[in-house]
Amino acid sequence: MPAIETIKLEKTYAVGFWRKKPRTALRPLTLTVEDGEVFGFLGPNGAGKTTTLKLLMGLVFPTSGSARILGMDIDDPVVKAQIGFLPEQPYFYDYLTAKELLEYYAQLSGVPAKERSGRVEKMLARVGLTDAARVQLRKFSKGMLQRVGLAQAILHDPKLVFLDEPMSGLDPMGRREVRELIQQLQQEGKTVFFSTHILSDAEALCDRVAVIHQGELRGVGAVAELTSQVVGKVEIIFAGQMVPAALSGLGAQAHVSGDVVSAVLSEEHQDAALEILRREQLRLVSLTPVRRSLEEYYVQKLQPPQVGKGVGA
Repeated sequence: MPAIETIKLEKTYAVGFWRKKPRTALRPLTLTVEDGEVFGFLGPNGAGKTTTLKLLMGLVFPTSGSARILGMDIDDPVVKAQIGFLPEQPYFYDYLTAKELLEYYAQLSGVPAKERSGRVEKMLARVGLTDAARVQLRKFSKGMLQRVGLAQAILHDPKLVFLDEPMSGLDPMGRREVRELIQQLQQEGKTVFFSTHILSDAEALCDRVAVIHQGELRGVGAVAELTSQVVGKVEIIFAGQMVPAALSGLGAQAHVSGDVVSAVLSEEHQDAALEILRREQLRLVSLTPVRRSLEEYYVQKLQPPQVGKGVGA
């Protein structure tokens, strides 16, 4: 059973003051997210990522189409207890402490009274806020508020977690901790659906990704497959402080970093390049095929779609 299934889900808003005109925020979206996977929803600002999340959460109603979460209709009250949500810019009452806020959310989420205190302490430790448990939220940095938001999203042990730009406002260590938390959630058998425009995070975490642009789904694919495709080039790294002229003559794009040179050139010139290194008595460090990056796939999918081509990798 898929964790998330949408069928031609669409959202159109009426904009303007006097003569309102329809504006499509999300074009008919058909998408399936499997149980237990980390799914990345990629797209630039204004692409329709947050609209999609709000539709799935039941915060706004679709213009047409339908969606199911954990096999249940998104309007089913039972499904609400099985999902956790972190909005892109969470707002919490400033004068509550982190501990008080989580105790409040634990009560709202139906956590039994005898378990609340222990669950709150556990969540604070999990997001690295044990020492700040009794500090008012108005004294928190943006990154600390993001961690509190993550804690409330998983406080009630949901089966499915929606995260809207979860790395927003975090420093490098904070981002690493969130990545580890997402991996832990997957190991516990939970499904994580998160939107982001930070491609390195998506490449490191996701089983599959979807690219959305201007409200339209442009492509869906497994990260392992997308980044395993060879693009017909090789990268040669060798010891040296300058690029041999003969290597430049082969059209190599070279970069010198200290005592190491990295050169990228066409696969058909590989043997000739190795012969040049042997002739110049330069020590070869490595030779690897250049593979397609998630960034290249993402940029490709943001281009205007070609007529006759469907959505896919």
